[in-house]
Parts: sequence; structure tokens; C-alpha cells
Amino acid sequence: MMRQIPLDDVQAVLELLALQTTAYLVEAGLIGYKDIPPLRDSPLTLRCSKETFTGYYVNDREEGREELAGAIAWEEKGTELTITRMMVHSRHFRQGIASALIRHALTTNPQAGRFVVSTGEANLPAVRLYEKFGFHRTGKRTIAPSIALVTFEKIRGIQ
Repeated sequence: MMRQIPLDDVQAVLELLALQTTAYLVEAGLIGYKDIPPLRDSPLTLRCSKETFTGYYVNDREEGREELAGAIAWEEKGTELTITRMMVHSRHFRQGIASALIRHALTTNPQAGRFVVSTGEANLPAVRLYEKFGFHRTGKRTIAPSIALVTFEKIRGIQ
């Protein structure tokens, strides 16, 4: 099930922060860089965020409750939507959750004509995901010695 994560709900924010930390530690290992901004977040910085967060929830049969397995966040400016965070818990890798979250962002924002996202160049699973959805590389910048951040964009209606 997919739904917006209410940033005024303390428990939801704590669950989001736990997922984010776990997911971005994996990315930090992939790209060899531990100073990824989401790893510096706190419950307060998430609650004060201007981003829209959508969570992907699965039933945890052992715990008998829903578990936040993945999330995506974005910011809108006019007709441009920037995906600011994409995360999936390592227990749920390769289950289509990231694809479902991207598809959700693309289809639930009909006013957006341009989509932008950035990731570490060495994060090959993320690079492949964005390319699979028709995103094209538009930029690259070095953020630390031998660490590059690449930017992708997708224009609605153009593959």
C-alpha cells in the first residue's frame, strides 16, 4: 500500500528516519562517501521539510503490523518536480518497490512537465532505475575527491 507520510505524526517521522538511515547507509557504502545529507537528518529536520513524502508499506506478518519498506520524496517548483529522496529498506530490495515509488511520483503529479533527480554516479542500481524510467543524464559534479553526483531529467511525453 502507498500513502503520504504525515510529517506531523511523530511515530511516522521516526519510522521514516529509521528507513532513511538504513537505506542511505547502503548508498554510502556503494559510492564510498559517508557524508550524504540524508544521513545528517533528525526527526526535527524531517518534520520541518517542505518535501512531500510518500511511503510504500508492506504487511509484516511476524510483527502483525504494517512496515514502511520504502519511500520517495519530492519538491515542486512550477511545473518542475525534483525527486529529493528515494529509499528502500535492504530487506525489500529487488521487489519492485523503487519502481512503484517512481511510477507513483510520475503519475500522481500531472502538472509536472519536467522531473529531476540526482544520485551518486557509483550508485549503479539507482542509475539503472532512473534510466529505466526514461530519465536522461544531464549533469555531473564532483562533491568530494573521486565522488561524483549525477543529475537526470525526464520531460513528460519524451522517452
